[in-house]
Amino acid sequence: MVTLAEVARHAGVSASTVSYVLSGKRSISAVTRQRVRESIEHLGYHPHAGARALASSRSRIIALMVPLRSDMYVPVMMEIAIAVATTARDHGYDVLLLTGEEGPAAVRRVTGSGLAEAMILMDIQLDDERLPLLRDGGGRPAVLVGLPADPSGLTCVDLDFTATGALCADHLAGLGHRELAVIGEAPGVYERHTGFAERTLAGLRDRAARLGLSVLHRPCEGGYGSLAGTLGRIFDERPGTTGFVVQNEAAVEPLLALLRQDGRAVPEDVSVVAVCPEQVATQASVRLTSVAVPARELGQRAVELLMAKLHGRPDEEVVLLPPELTVRDSSGPAPDVNSR
Repeated sequence: MVTLAEVARHAGVSASTVSYVLSGKRSISAVTRQRVRESIEHLGYHPHAGARALASSRSRIIALMVPLRSDMYVPVMMEIAIAVATTARDHGYDVLLLTGEEGPAAVRRVTGSGLAEAMILMDIQLDDERLPLLRDGGGRPAVLVGLPADPSGLTCVDLDFTATGALCADHLAGLGHRELAVIGEAPGVYERHTGFAERTLAGLRDRAARLGLSVLHRPCEGGYGSLAGTLGRIFDERPGTTGFVVQNEAAVEPLLALLRQDGRAVPEDVSVVAVCPEQVATQASVRLTSVAVPARELGQRAVELLMAKLHGRPDEEVVLLPPELTVRDSSGPAPDVNSR
């Protein structure tokens, strides 16, 4: 790796002169500046990120906190992360990926090191322990991909999951379904009060109550064995259930297979609506009516909001993307409607 000293020797100047050319902190003659830049290009010198940060107080690095938990659907998290990385590069920033479950300790490490200029946080809980550190004003600019219970003083972007739950209830009610079941995320997601899952359920329950629908919610690990037990309990408790809302990508195919094994046709006997990525919905064994999770747009919008903060624009902003429900093959009129 080429060093700053080697650039100085090649250009016939001191190391401090090379440093001043890179930082722009002192006036250097045009001839000397050109000679240094030619040496940098000829030798292929790249300033170390830490050195750049010390010289300019700008590291051009964004820390992306993505706790990778076993009970979360990692492909969605990674699609958001890739969108963050590619959009950041368009703005001349690199991304430092932090995947541990350290909570506030990770925020302190980022703000204390000075390496990252700003942060994007994912997997937001309703009462997230990281938020006080972001609100105290002493940290780096930050954007949340997710919505806590109290977003005051924060910048957030998310799908409007409350409206998503309501939209699913509206669709099934419009088809005549009166008894609904929600196949939810793994139990740990609700135990942590993860925002997207809690808000979807709240929105669905509130709309169902207004429409006079009954709702069962059952968290599920998502595997075939786990779902078989969950589905059996649902039909034992509510044998008249004809509408399912699934917010658990790992449960989609097991649910469709178990319904077939039980002699229940989709959508003639049972309708299924999913909250999932478009790819999961369109590649399922029955093309699913779904509300898509706009992972790429979430990542892009998070970076754009962060760039605005870095340029001194709004310190506090909540952007909720409106949900869109696409009707496919998995939803249809409730059986009692068909028989009329």
